[in-house]
Amino acid sequence: MGRLPLTSIVAACFGGAVAAVIFVAAAPAPRTVTRTVAATTTVAAGALAADSATHDTLAHEIYAHAAPSVVAIAASSQSGFFDATQSDTGSGIVVSAKGLILTNNHVVAGATAITVQFGGSGGATRRAHVVGVDASNDLALLSVKPAGLQLTALRFGDSSKLVVGDPAFAIGNPFTYDQTLTAGIISALGRTITSPNGATIGGVIQTDAALNPGNSGGPLLDARGRVIGITAQIANTGGGTGFGSQGSNSGIGFAIPASTALRDLASFDGGAARGG
Repeated sequence: MGRLPLTSIVAACFGGAVAAVIFVAAAPAPRTVTRTVAATTTVAAGALAADSATHDTLAHEIYAHAAPSVVAIAASSQSGFFDATQSDTGSGIVVSAKGLILTNNHVVAGATAITVQFGGSGGATRRAHVVGVDASNDLALLSVKPAGLQLTALRFGDSSKLVVGDPAFAIGNPFTYDQTLTAGIISALGRTITSPNGATIGGVIQTDAALNPGNSGGPLLDARGRVIGITAQIANTGGGTGFGSQGSNSGIGFAIPASTALRDLASFDGGAARGG
């Protein structure tokens, strides 16, 4: 795992809390870009943007568009001699109107019960179950019954086209502050981090958009509101390495690239996730 000196990588997932700290920044001046990315299966193809947009979107427009498709996840498990209940929380994104939600595997790994909340505090909640796992890339796909919900899948951008300095926006649930927007830039590309199972995750996006425990599994968005990464880990100077509630924003956050997430969605869609 690539690490900076005196730092450690910790997951942005917080036990018992779902939240956010707000940073707001304007997107850069308008620019014209036309891109097309191929996908091979239903979920992956639906996630990709048609991408004929001709201007960048303002931060408040990105938030208004994307926030309803960002969910809060609470995962409970039994642990210890007295069979105590442990609760972990994180974020996730809707990738299919059929009730499919993408998140980090470390948010839900080992859970005996998973609850997803839509629309922020007071929103509808549903029980969820895992239908796809890629532990080596720390990604998991959840399924909920979509009846009574109006779900819109977020679209994905082409993470291979990113350049350092591009604007970046994160929406998640840090420290129990649900659906918080933070903003920054792409700080570096091609980083490597280590998944909780010890595997190396390559091509990782580094950003200075504030990430904290509870952001895990949420989207990193580009200036047009497309998902370019799944926020997963943060670096801090506290010492030690873990995937829990340790650490807080240091200005060095990491997101698993959209290209990796799309490959997993294609794999999940071809297996247990087919049909939602």
